[in-house]
Amino acid sequence: MLSYAFHFLNQGEDEFIEKEEFENIHNLFAAILSRGIGRQLKHGIYREYISRHENLPVMRGKINIQNTVNNRIQNKQLLSCEYDELSENNILNQILKSTAVNLIRSNDVKSGYREQLSKQMLYFSEVDETDLLSVKWGDLRFHRNNQSYRMLISVCQLISEGMLQKSDKKGEYRFSEFIDDQRMCRLYEKFLLEYFTRHFPELSVNASQIPWALDDGAVTMLPVMQTDITIEKDSKVLIIDAKYYSHTTQVQFDKHTVHSANMYQIFTYVKNRDYQFGDEERSVAGMLLYAKTDEEIQPDEDYQMSGNKISVKTLDLNTDFSEISSQLNTIVYNEFMKEK
Repeated sequence: MLSYAFHFLNQGEDEFIEKEEFENIHNLFAAILSRGIGRQLKHGIYREYISRHENLPVMRGKINIQNTVNNRIQNKQLLSCEYDELSENNILNQILKSTAVNLIRSNDVKSGYREQLSKQMLYFSEVDETDLLSVKWGDLRFHRNNQSYRMLISVCQLISEGMLQKSDKKGEYRFSEFIDDQRMCRLYEKFLLEYFTRHFPELSVNASQIPWALDDGAVTMLPVMQTDITIEKDSKVLIIDAKYYSHTTQVQFDKHTVHSANMYQIFTYVKNRDYQFGDEERSVAGMLLYAKTDEEIQPDEDYQMSGNKISVKTLDLNTDFSEISSQLNTIVYNEFMKEK
């Protein structure tokens, strides 16, 4: 899944891109960050206005009267000034630098990647480092001027929340060998949404909410129906619920069945979305898309339930990206392009 981000960052004017092997996830993170920072440097480092408060011999910006008076009382011939300065020392660049520095210090990262990142960090000499474990990721805001940072910051967040751990030594960090399961599940969802969005621009792809089909309109205490991926074209809708589990089925008395809660969930999504069309002709389908495990029994079924198709499929991520792409393309082709 991370290789998709690497593949995207590697795209340039050349149509042919050589494959690159990665011994571990640390090298892949370093490569993604290096490619992304390299592209960003070509466009320029993001700068924003930061408020400064300084005692200066000449006026700059606005004068803070109270502090200036205090300076005079202390026989300091200085003006207390407040001004805005366009600076690269903002939180986004601090996150990039801090993540890159941690990768540079890691023995799990190849020397080649460490050297690339070290050279790039020369352009961040005016940027401070920050404690990644204390960053409030939900407070970060992206707009037209810093939109190109969005994916790189997401990678930094994944490293920080999923792998970065405080070491016993003060001010030092270490990386775990794997991303924790909760982050992997979220990464899986994001990867699928991003893939369908990029490769099928002719379709409407989003993570939309579905309203409840209520008779009296009272929604008090009802949970939000938030889909992972909803793909639409005219009156055709496919709702995909991404599932990243260690076991794709539940077992009781040696019988393998689909996880009950998952099936109830996707059925509820489909029927409530179907209700929105009223009497219009439509096709609303649902799919549970599990990440394939090494278990012998893997679900691959299509069910017709009350007029709607509910599928249970698996996606094999342990293969070349071209094969992963083919699997995902087939899903869209079968639902939106295949003659039925």
